[in-house]
Amino acid sequence: MYHMSQEVMAVSEKSKTVIIGCGISGIAAAQRLIKAGFQHVRILEATARAGGRIKTGKIGNKIIEIGASYLHGPSKENPVFCLARDYDLLDPEALTPENQAANVDEYPPWVANWFTSSGQKVDDDCMNPALELIHELVDNTPESKKHKQTWESVGHFLRSEARRRAEKMWKKEDKATKKLLFCALSALLKFECCGSAVHTMDDLDLNGFSTYESIPGVDCMFPSGFEGLISSLMSELPPGLVSYNHPVQSICWNNSEAGAHPVTVECANGEKIPADHVIVTVPLGYLKKHHSTLFSPPLPKQKLRSIEKLGFGTCNKIYVEFEKPWWDADCDIIYLVWEDEEDISDHVSDISKLWTRKIPSFTVIKPPESGSHVLCGWISGHEAEHMETLPEEEVRHSMTELIRTFTGDSTIRPKRIQFSRWFHDPWTFGSYSHPALSCSAQDIKNLMEPLPTKGGQSQLLQVLFAGEATHPCYYSTVHGALLSGWREADRLISHQF
Repeated sequence: MYHMSQEVMAVSEKSKTVIIGCGISGIAAAQRLIKAGFQHVRILEATARAGGRIKTGKIGNKIIEIGASYLHGPSKENPVFCLARDYDLLDPEALTPENQAANVDEYPPWVANWFTSSGQKVDDDCMNPALELIHELVDNTPESKKHKQTWESVGHFLRSEARRRAEKMWKKEDKATKKLLFCALSALLKFECCGSAVHTMDDLDLNGFSTYESIPGVDCMFPSGFEGLISSLMSELPPGLVSYNHPVQSICWNNSEAGAHPVTVECANGEKIPADHVIVTVPLGYLKKHHSTLFSPPLPKQKLRSIEKLGFGTCNKIYVEFEKPWWDADCDIIYLVWEDEEDISDHVSDISKLWTRKIPSFTVIKPPESGSHVLCGWISGHEAEHMETLPEEEVRHSMTELIRTFTGDSTIRPKRIQFSRWFHDPWTFGSYSHPALSCSAQDIKNLMEPLPTKGGQSQLLQVLFAGEATHPCYYSTVHGALLSGWREADRLISHQF
């Protein structure tokens, strides 16, 4: 045993590992390698902060999440939950056995308020049939290859099946209620678009969509902000391990002329860093935009095809603060139902004029401290991208008009607003990944395949890939990102020893 640990130390002392990106997957990989005895580990981060798409902010005296909001599936199966619990970052409620055991498929039992575009508040019992129908269909979305009847996409399945079932189930409803329920289906489809960061559910592949797995537990938030998890993880890394404001310009791999180290990482400031292994944790959006200049030699065709085929979309949040609430005291979520959308549509006809119609809901930010009543509006797709181009004053005006339309109260005036801009962020180009049409589980495998591929020249495991888009069943989540970082670190550890 002693002899083995000496050998381990000798190998890891020689090996130089560079991690690109200080998001949770990069931090997780670094932590794992250092614990295994790796001596030369360095993280290069393009921005001035750690955390990547985990980013906490403030509006008034309320903590808000600019990036990741929810801990999806807070139970022992989720490593992010285990870390958050051990760091004492969660509310007692999230730690209860009941909360951990609840199997809600990422649909927390929220108390809803429903408002219509004629300025009416509708009883939630009246709208629940629409909610139950969409949840059941999303939870039971089939794989197209297992069915004789083929739907073209997740959106095609949801719309056609919702219409078919609704016609049967809501036969006895009066005409006005039936129409409103169909309009509610449009709002709920837009809500689902936010969950997958897509422009429309028609962008989602049926087979790919079915590979996603949810973990038991009622989704919860971090009372003091998600960034608390990043701070706790960072505090365990050796000081000076991260170089901030260090964008990487190119990764030259399979380089026999580089001497002892087969990879050279060149930074934008001209620094050249020799390495044996590089773990790339940049978002898929960044890879899509910059792969041609980032890698030399270029990536293999198979990997390039998969980078192109996998989806990466935008979901933004618009935080709006009010002097006093216009929603019920126990309300968790507000749904907005346009009364002219009974055709079950999840996108708008004229984005520049009607972009606010893509906002299906507001979640209530809790707890309600005095003088700070905050809602979080959700918007995805091209409408979210368009919103990012508008001046803050115009977004504020549009939000004011939207809320006045749905409440019928022309005196409501937001106190402050703040919104995310993930599409125009030069290091992400969007929010998170999704299984786009015609992409498959194989594309995720291709994305996470290290370079050079087996049988290639030189030493294997020169360039490795991590990040949420590389996880086969937890893509788009923080736990997927964390697990991918551990996976690539473990790949290196087992390779070395």
